[in-house]
Amino acid sequence: MTKPLSRATKIVATLGPASSDPQLLEQMVRAGVNVVRLNFSHGTAQDHIDRAAMVRAAAQRAGREVAIMADLQGPKIRVGKFAEGRVMLVAGAPFVLDASRTEPGDLQGVGLDYKELPRDVKAGDLLLLNDGLIVLTVNAVLGEEVHTTVKLGGELSNNKGINKQGGGLTAPALTAKDMEDIKTAMGLQADYVAVSFPKNATDMEMARQLCNVAGTPWRHKPGLIAKIERAEAIPHLEDILRVSDGIMVARGDLAVEVGNAAVPALQKKMIRMARDMDKVVITATQMMESMITNPVPTRAEVSDVANAVLDGTDAVMLSAETAAGKYPLETVEEMARICTAAEAAEDVERDADFTGRTFGRIDQSIAMGALFTAHHLGAKALVAMTDSGSTALWMSRRRIHIPIYALTPKVQTQRRMALYRNVRPLLMDTSADRDTALEQAEAHLKARGIVQQGDVYAITCGLPMGQPGGTNMLQICRAS
Repeated sequence: MTKPLSRATKIVATLGPASSDPQLLEQMVRAGVNVVRLNFSHGTAQDHIDRAAMVRAAAQRAGREVAIMADLQGPKIRVGKFAEGRVMLVAGAPFVLDASRTEPGDLQGVGLDYKELPRDVKAGDLLLLNDGLIVLTVNAVLGEEVHTTVKLGGELSNNKGINKQGGGLTAPALTAKDMEDIKTAMGLQADYVAVSFPKNATDMEMARQLCNVAGTPWRHKPGLIAKIERAEAIPHLEDILRVSDGIMVARGDLAVEVGNAAVPALQKKMIRMARDMDKVVITATQMMESMITNPVPTRAEVSDVANAVLDGTDAVMLSAETAAGKYPLETVEEMARICTAAEAAEDVERDADFTGRTFGRIDQSIAMGALFTAHHLGAKALVAMTDSGSTALWMSRRRIHIPIYALTPKVQTQRRMALYRNVRPLLMDTSADRDTALEQAEAHLKARGIVQQGDVYAITCGLPMGQPGGTNMLQICRAS
């Protein structure tokens, strides 16, 4: 039996050409990958189906269950292609973005994948291309043509992204391609679906409806992650969180729209708000960027990952580092080490953090009671016997250095809990008889070396057994 990981913070790794070897993927799972991200911006439906099967097989060989996250492309707010693949823009030069242009671009201008741009901008607006490396000032909009002056020059190549400083592009969060991709994601039973560029709660509600309809043949309902990457999403953060299962702090596009300097404080605010609302949060973009080409991270990257852990993020994410980088396995190993070291330096929450809240639900109160009691008794483990995973999620929202073991009879619940901070999900068929189930739970823990004879642990379950949302019992046990 594989012993569950001792690290609390989870690692999301993006699958790509660099990590699509089955043996390498298995090594990455063993090294600490908890969630595998399939980026639907690249590849065909069949590519994703094949890769999902490879992930499930690698996880099985490694003796761990990992979650699969389907990341939707969202609207293509991009320039078109150039005759020679790229141009070098010089500050002060005129440049035309033309929605009606069909021929390849040149030094004078380029076509647009995003045809609505002329209606979304006006004179004086700043457009940021290629993640803000190129800046254009809008002079005038003439029909389908946006006439600009290059403010910050550089190399502009095919299909680079466009952002408007301060936000305001009207592109819908879900495109026709996304709707097809949702069907593919439900067919491969993705545990999470990440929605790109949502502006408000309505975008997320629509995504959930589409997922639930597409998942009906498999009786599958995924968790929904809202990628916060638009300036417009910030004022609606609370509403977006309320209708989502979690958020991703997508620092790339967000930084381009709100400015780099605003992002660190926004990251802390988003992580805090997600935890307060009992939602999960992933911190993403350029976390270990230098490891795309180097075998070791920079000290700034080490600090960045550690700070996200200390802020309380559920997971830290790798994008190009594992999808296309030279050192996918080493990057995961390095990230796992940084997370573990940061967690060791973390402050445990004080009693006031447990007692300063009120709960209207019995199962939430039981979860908090278990945390409080286990903390004071110095328990070796917290055990939640859970059907839906809710009890484990609530427990994981408080900072406590006691590992939470979530025992569930449902593999779908086990996979979804792979993203929850400090939760080690284990599959266990729970008996309908309480005493037998508690004996099975202890045997399960002892077999994995989690508890030994004499160890104190706290366990929660529901009576009668096997009813979702029915956690109503807390028992303090000493392992026999």
